[in-house]
Amino acid sequence: MLTPSSNTVLEPTVQAMLAQSTATCTAHFSRFTVTEIGLNERQLSQFDPAPIVAAAELLGHAHCGAISWAGTSGSWLGLEQDTALCAAVTARCGCPCTTSTLALVAALRRDGVRRFALVTPYTQDVVDKIALTYAAAGFEIIGGVHLGLTDNASFADCEEAAVAEHCRVAAAESGVDAVVILCTNMRGAQSARALQEVDGITVYDSIAVTVAETLRLVDLAPAEIVPPAFLARL
Repeated sequence: MLTPSSNTVLEPTVQAMLAQSTATCTAHFSRFTVTEIGLNERQLSQFDPAPIVAAAELLGHAHCGAISWAGTSGSWLGLEQDTALCAAVTARCGCPCTTSTLALVAALRRDGVRRFALVTPYTQDVVDKIALTYAAAGFEIIGGVHLGLTDNASFADCEEAAVAEHCRVAAAESGVDAVVILCTNMRGAQSARALQEVDGITVYDSIAVTVAETLRLVDLAPAEIVPPAFLARL
């Protein structure tokens, strides 16, 4: 998995999800510089493909069976950018590749979800771009909760209970049953199943869907690998 350099949530969450399956599969990580999320030229340049592909090449040295860009930048830069990135990684490393955004789109389409609320740490201008990206892909975002932050490291400071409450608020205010936690540095993966069972809210967490799609790329069934606590929507 390719990881934003300032992300502190992704790696321990993925390791927890795979803790019971180390004989079957293991996760390995490579980082490149991502410190802020926004739409100015410097912030957008963090997602230029060259350093991402270079980071992926290091994972290729470990003969990984699949590589994922475990970040949501495609949600505001466009699905085409993620598709092109995956093609470049596959050409360089010789293995299949996905991204958090492409994994989410696949999960939503598989489950027939077209309207959902959004929980993010991002600023409103980023959220507006996200809405356009998903609208072009046939989805409608109805409301949500957005923390208005730009410092990527600070996204991890929102505790799991707070993320869960944001999901409840987003669902209640929007009137939709599905909520997407769109960020791989938010603590939402372990809340998703509980929110569905207790509150009746279907939650798609960016980390969880990325892990699930990556497992599928190496012909493993997520339900056979990931503990039940994470199995709300994989």
